[in-house]
Amino acid sequence: MASVAYGPEAIVLVLATAGGAGLGFTVPVTLAIAALLAVLVASYRQVIVAFPNGGGAYAVARAHLGRRTSLAAAASLIIDYVLNVAVSIAAGVAALTSAIPGLLPYTVWICLAILVGVTAINLRGIAESARAFMLPTVIFVGSIAVVIVAGLLRSHPASVAEGAAVASNAHTIGILLLLKAFSSGCAALTGVEAIANAVPDFKAPKVVRAQRAEVALGALLGTMLIGLSILIAKFSLHPVEGTTVLAQLTEAALGHGIGYYVVQFATVVLLALAANTSYGGLPTLLRILADDNCLPHRFAMKSHRDVYRYGVVTLGIAAGVLLIGADGNMNALVPLFAIGVFVGFTIAQAGLVRHWLLDKQSGWQWRAALNGFGCILTFVAAIVTTAMKFTSGAWLVVLALPALVLLMERIRNAYTRIDNRVQRGAVPPIPAPAGTVVVVPVAEVSQVSREALCAGMSIGSDVVAVHVCLPGESTTRFTREWDDWHPDVRLVLLDHTDAEIAAPIVDYVRREFADRRVVVVIGEVDAPRPWRRILPSHHVAELDRLLRKDTDALVCHVRLDAVGV
Repeated sequence: MASVAYGPEAIVLVLATAGGAGLGFTVPVTLAIAALLAVLVASYRQVIVAFPNGGGAYAVARAHLGRRTSLAAAASLIIDYVLNVAVSIAAGVAALTSAIPGLLPYTVWICLAILVGVTAINLRGIAESARAFMLPTVIFVGSIAVVIVAGLLRSHPASVAEGAAVASNAHTIGILLLLKAFSSGCAALTGVEAIANAVPDFKAPKVVRAQRAEVALGALLGTMLIGLSILIAKFSLHPVEGTTVLAQLTEAALGHGIGYYVVQFATVVLLALAANTSYGGLPTLLRILADDNCLPHRFAMKSHRDVYRYGVVTLGIAAGVLLIGADGNMNALVPLFAIGVFVGFTIAQAGLVRHWLLDKQSGWQWRAALNGFGCILTFVAAIVTTAMKFTSGAWLVVLALPALVLLMERIRNAYTRIDNRVQRGAVPPIPAPAGTVVVVPVAEVSQVSREALCAGMSIGSDVVAVHVCLPGESTTRFTREWDDWHPDVRLVLLDHTDAEIAAPIVDYVRREFADRRVVVVIGEVDAPRPWRRILPSHHVAELDRLLRKDTDALVCHVRLDAVGV
């Protein structure tokens, strides 16, 4: 619903290039968007019924349209969710700077601060965040309703926003201009799919509650969009630098008093929190993708607060990069918004047509017809939006979609190879013991070496101590110290011309024990204070890395606590 703060503005910015005559088409363009909204709401009510486990377009495509199409749907949803966070926050900060112009130079920092706050709230859990967002939503919807009613009752604007009009190249009114305005305003339709993606987060009965929420969303959003567009035409508003269209409408309807600031700050809060649709939907989608081996499995892990924290954090980081790249400018992000949305809309409805044709339950004919009509509409909208917005930054989305699909395919192929290697699902041979050699690197005769050798001798009977003789080191002295210690462990000395320790040990393990099980026990000092962990040399970390990379050895670390250090 918060998209009413930037949807009408996106329309006005385009139509204003044709002057007052162009702005006269604000209402017809908005009505076309509202009609598409009605079709989408009806279609996604069917998605909720057919796929109550969530996933939206991805779940539909996975079931009926094949693997690659399902990944394209998932990629479009991921892009949509990330952009929703960035655009909502940027629009919220635009409302804030409209009310307090002195904050304009700090736009990016305010955006990032709000992003961190919303991410932190969502890391506490969906239920807590939903309760936190309920009151601002009610205030925002009530405020917009007051603006619309007050504006309709006024014969003249109560006040006029001051500022320079946004300069633009003049255009004549034509079909391309109207299509461009339509594609810009379609950014207001984002979020329609979020409910279908997150049906599992609803309380029982999940399907009924989700359907009701979808209808409520569509009715409120459509009413607000049409009401605001009527006011734009009535007051003949045009874009003003540094002031949002919603701020101008509020000032024209309520004046520049307390009502103006209530609406502006309600808009700021709700737009900041509108990102919650992404934080509720994207982590659930990423969990489904992880379960399908299309993303790393850690995206399916929940924290103790029942939150998919890897999805939440990833979303926050991605949105932060977009906000920084766009310098917090809402109008730089909106052109990227609608393409991914319409790709997901089209795939979801095409999949549902196939679902009804195969299922053929009661009423399948009209359901298939509804989704087929919606599929055609959203496909045309996707083509129009891509063509109209391509040079305005939409090319980034056009490149990002196949890149995400390719990435998910590579991850899936990697998991397939892993499954084939471990033969998951097959009964393996009975485990049998094998001869094991324990290799213990020793740098000197010390307590660290003793602890490592004790651990090695506890693991197996065949223990070999390995010492790398560095340039300038007296091997005779080290051998004498070893013999005096007499640890009853065979010692192997490795000569190396460079000041390298890890490489010769790895070469020795690979050369001497290629056909045996090898356990390498590495002794190290564990400094109790975190900052002092940077003091030991890098040899331990390098040895661990090379052993895991170049050998099949099992690497064990034995740490000596440096108490009092």
